[in-house]
Amino acid sequence: MLWLKSFHIVMVVSWFAGLFYLPRIFVNLAMETNDAAYDRLLLMAGKLYRFVTPIMWLTLATGTWLWLAYFPLSMNWMWAKLILVTGLVAYHLVCRKLLRAFEARQNARSHRWFRWFNEIPVIVLLVVVLLVVVKPF
Repeated sequence: MLWLKSFHIVMVVSWFAGLFYLPRIFVNLAMETNDAAYDRLLLMAGKLYRFVTPIMWLTLATGTWLWLAYFPLSMNWMWAKLILVTGLVAYHLVCRKLLRAFEARQNARSHRWFRWFNEIPVIVLLVVVLLVVVKPF
């Protein structure tokens, strides 16, 4: 099980790396006026999204396996964590929607909005780590 736990941690870190970087590319896309630079950023964003999506699924699969192997359903901190993970999956899907808007050149949001949007996974990561380590309830 230590192998599974190690693989899960690597997948979580990798998924978060994508969730941190993709909205940062969106910030730059929202500010970009040069067509060639816009297309390059769009290519990067698309490749990153396609790369981190299977990592998300591996994170969820290994996390579910660990949950079923180690943790009873009565652990409230785990339910709070699962709600946050569900929110992260929704965030990931919202990133896909935003990427599609950039691809269609129909983005209606400012770079400032994307800067705030970029902070959501940071906050979620902090709370999830606290839940897992401290197990406050």
